[in-house]
Order: sequence, then C-alpha cells, then structure tokens
Amino acid sequence: MDYIYLDHAATSPVHPDVVEAMVPYLTEHFGNPSSIHHFGRKTRQLLDEARLVAAQSIGATPNSIVFTSGGTEADNAALFGTALAKKETGRHIITSQIEHHAVLHACARLESEGFEVTYLPVDETGRISLSELKAALRPDTIIVSIMYGNNEVGTLQDIAAIGELLEAHQAVFHTDAVQAYGVLPIDVNELKVDLLSVSSHKINGPKGVGFLYIREEVALDPLLYGGEQERKRRAGTENVAAIAGFKQAISIMREEGMEKAARYEAYKQKMLSIFTEAGITFLRNGEQEHTLPHVLNVSFPGVKTEILLVNLDLARIAASSGSACTAGSLEPSHVLTAMFGKQNRTKEAVRFSFGLHNTMEEIEQAAQETAKIVKRLQK
Repeated sequence: MDYIYLDHAATSPVHPDVVEAMVPYLTEHFGNPSSIHHFGRKTRQLLDEARLVAAQSIGATPNSIVFTSGGTEADNAALFGTALAKKETGRHIITSQIEHHAVLHACARLESEGFEVTYLPVDETGRISLSELKAALRPDTIIVSIMYGNNEVGTLQDIAAIGELLEAHQAVFHTDAVQAYGVLPIDVNELKVDLLSVSSHKINGPKGVGFLYIREEVALDPLLYGGEQERKRRAGTENVAAIAGFKQAISIMREEGMEKAARYEAYKQKMLSIFTEAGITFLRNGEQEHTLPHVLNVSFPGVKTEILLVNLDLARIAASSGSACTAGSLEPSHVLTAMFGKQNRTKEAVRFSFGLHNTMEEIEQAAQETAKIVKRLQK
C-alpha cells in the first residue's frame, strides 16, 4: 500500500500549478520590487496582482493586504501591532483557551509587558459563549482575538455574531482564519472583522508566506523596522517567488473551494461510517454541525494517542495528534483539555485531515486499517 497522507491541517502538498507559477520568479524575474528599473517593475507588477487576488478572495481592498512569512507572523503582527498602537486607550485583551499557540504565546508575552488577558473557556464542542464574551468586554478592552476554525478539532466560532457584538466597541477584532480560508467562503465586511490571518501552505501554496488583512482605518505598529515595503507596515524585501505561488494557490482555491469542501465532508462521513460498521468504540471530538469540512478528530477509548500514531505510521498512514507546532509533546492537547478537562479522551485522540490528492478509495483504506488497528489495541 502506498502512503496515505491525512495530515493536511498540518501542511499541504504544493499544487503542481503553483510550482510552475513560482519557477520564473526563482530564475528569470529576480528583481527587487522596490527597484524602479525594468527588473524591479516586473516583480512589482506580480506583487500588485497577487495583492489584488488575495484581497478579492475575502472581499477586501488591495491596500488592506500585508504579505507576511505565514500565519504565525500574521497573528503576531495583529496582536503586538494592535497592543502597541492602542496601549494608551487600554491594556485588556480577550482571546480563547483553544487558540493556536501563535496567539496564545503572543498573549503570554503581552501579559509580561503589563497587558491583561482574559482567556475565554469553551464548552465540550469547542465553542465559546457569546454571553461570556459580552460579560468579559470592558471599556479598556483593545483586542478580541478568536480563531475562525480550530486546527485540532475543526470547530467553527460564530465570527459574524462576534463581529456584530464588537461593532460599537473600541476593541479591534482579529480572527485567525488559517484553517478556514480555502474551505469556507469569507467576506471580511460581512463578518465585521478588522484583522484576519491567512497562511499559504494550508491551501497547497508554498511555506513561508501568508497575509494579514488590516481594515484600512485600523492602526498597527509594525513588528519589523527597515525599508518602506508593504506601505511601511512590514519591512523587508518581499518573498516574490513564494507570493507568486501563493497567488496561484488562491486562484485555484477560488475555482475549486466549494466542490472541494463537499468532497472533504464526504470523506469525513465515510470514515465515521466505517468506524461504526467495524464495531470499534470511538468518540468524535468537536462541534458536528459548525465545523471545518476537512478536519476530523476522534478519540479511541483505551488506545493511547502515541501508540496509535506509531501503528498508523507502520501501516503507511500519516495522521497526527493535533497541532504540528506541538508535535513530540507528551502533554495532552491544550484544545482538548479546554474542552474536556482531565478526561482520558484527551490522551486518546487522533486528528485526520483531508486535502489535495486524497481519494475516496484512500479514505476507505485508511479507515479500515485504522479500525483494524484500534480493534486489536482495544482488546
């Protein structure tokens, strides 16, 4: 059996058309976009086109897009940039307990700098309570950062309702949309978000590039100082080849997005039905209705995560225990801990995530093999 890759939420393979789009900017078109001569103008044109494509994909204007090195930098720029720009009007931040560590660790750093952070709890489906968010809001709250779709369990937050709640408040609203972008339609004006983070390598683009959407009236202090790139909001010569690939990945995503999402949902249902038919004991983690189509998190009672992952790898199936950023950690997922406390299911969970090149035949093979392994280990 060939390897079956079911860890697309960690990173996705680069689409062949994306590779093709990058090559000219690694070879022929090498100019610095800040240069005014022919070579610079050629790469500047690509940046302008990519910025427009990125903006159109979320209903924004090109001037509101800042290219970054990925989702982590976008999250950091949103939090540190807002905190520094608005510290005179308040020092209170609200986020959730299940954010990506790019947000949680940034918040911890801001706490050490004198900011106060409220970490909203979640219910057993992984959703925050809007009433608890409303109760946590204070006149000195300057940032609310709530992720759109959780990278470990797939649960979606009601971003539009949060945007509505914050519309009359001074707080800037940021959402980490790294997992949601590409599988859900996103319009920043309908959602009423001020800042939104995206990463290329989650949508079959190259690693090392992403963008931060910044609503035009929102002021952010830059993280990087140097040249005047990105309208003085992010210094440093732009990664033109990666941005060329990102542009192509966004274009493909916009053509295939909804069809792709339906296919991934069918994969998820097929996997669950095979587990049920096999008679193994399992618990699905996360919201079942408001969820990312490509992420499935399941606990298998009596089977430790590490043991199952090793057995899956031996069976040539690549899955994960959750965020790739905490791979190798023996600690239970902070997301599952926030949802279930110290229940055993936090140490018995595996994430399957679907993407490019997966087929229904592969999903059936992987599910049957997983069921076989689990049945053996649950004995």
